[in-house]
Amino acid sequence: MTSVLSALAVGSRLLSYAIGGGVVLLAIAVASTPLKPSALVDTVLAMFGPAFIALFATLVSVSLIATARQSAYPQDPLRRRVWVELGMHASSGVATLALTFTLLGISLGIGTLADRDLNPETVSTVVSELTGHFSLAFMTTVVGLPAASVLRAIIQVKERRIQAQAATSRLAIPHAGDPS
Repeated sequence: MTSVLSALAVGSRLLSYAIGGGVVLLAIAVASTPLKPSALVDTVLAMFGPAFIALFATLVSVSLIATARQSAYPQDPLRRRVWVELGMHASSGVATLALTFTLLGISLGIGTLADRDLNPETVSTVVSELTGHFSLAFMTTVVGLPAASVLRAIIQVKERRIQAQAATSRLAIPHAGDPS
């Protein structure tokens, strides 16, 4: 029962952070662009697509949950290791997802060229579709690779901090006035 309550507390805290972070990101985006929030959301959906956004959000969430669960086992490195591995794999999944969508965007762009006749009347349409696909390709990389690096760094730094705290507590020398 305690582990269920602990998991619910972590989930609740992460949901609060996710909603708060989303609001802050939206506020920054709205402040730095001339777009209204609804237009900004439409632009992001058009640029990345719902599939990338859903997969990206899922992998980032798994990574953040794993990071939060690391703290639940400061004295149990074996149980903590499962969460570290899960977080690292989810973070690597973000990088893989970004690169996969990069290749998909490039492939779709090349497919646009292969499927169409190029003549003076169709050039602007073909170039427009091509740049749309290449935008998907490069924006997924621009967002996904740094996000994956940040997530991996968070997990690894947190693990090293937990290990250092455990080592420090084992090496703590009682002071002369301590009763122990």
